[in-house]
Amino acid sequence: MIIIDGKATAAQIKQEIATEVETLISAGKKRPHLAAILVGHDGGSETYVKNKMLACEACGFKSSLIRFDTDVTEDTLLEQVARLNNDDDVDGFIVQLPLPKHISEQRITEAIDFRKDVDGFHPINVGRLSIGLPCYVSATPKGIFELLRRYNIPTSGKHCVIIGRSNIVGKPMASLMIQKELGDATVTIVHSHTQNLKEECRRADILIAALGRPNFVTADMVKEGAIIIDVGMNRNAEGKLCGDVDYEDVFPVASAITPVPGGVGAVTTTILAKHVVEAADKADE
Repeated sequence: MIIIDGKATAAQIKQEIATEVETLISAGKKRPHLAAILVGHDGGSETYVKNKMLACEACGFKSSLIRFDTDVTEDTLLEQVARLNNDDDVDGFIVQLPLPKHISEQRITEAIDFRKDVDGFHPINVGRLSIGLPCYVSATPKGIFELLRRYNIPTSGKHCVIIGRSNIVGKPMASLMIQKELGDATVTIVHSHTQNLKEECRRADILIAALGRPNFVTADMVKEGAIIIDVGMNRNAEGKLCGDVDYEDVFPVASAITPVPGGVGAVTTTILAKHVVEAADKADE
């Protein structure tokens, strides 16, 4: 059994990024700069943004946090996005989701310069991913791919089943896993309307759970020796942090598994930092 340690992997990636940043600066290039826009005071969003900023600062970046109250207008937010698009000192920026209901998340996302879209949500980046062109990939799928690569888990020719079809995880994960030069796997996406969902999951060599339901995946859904990647971050009935996979139940069946916490989530913020370095390097070309 292999426990896929996201914390250890994240620490390794951060060190690699910090070294790359110092190399850039030694070559006379500017220090990478990440900006984040945060609307309101949602506890989850506050935590996510804080972790992203801390990860970048640990890698030697500059970071800026731009706050707005919940009642900010969509036009005001669009004006701020335009300013960041045109600010040569900002290499990449994020607009933390979700946004208040009176603001169109799609309109805000499309307003971001795709070359600074380090979250990988802009339609141009999504489209480039789908046809295998260089782009920024949503951080969670790319983090999963990085974990598989660094743990030498083969994907070529394997059957990968993804539970969940979100634009942030499920769909981009499928794009990464199906492409010949990347995952080179056979991919199945299952969701709430999939018939015989358990049977589909039991066919997986690599099972990726990204549906947002605590302890949904149980041992009877897992093939002996499967690789289990748990994207979930939930609270169970006792208020304890848990994933989409029933870890204790599935552990004896799997050959490798990511824990929650300390698995996929730990790597996600480092992928964002990696994108900012890439953006900074391109900006100096």
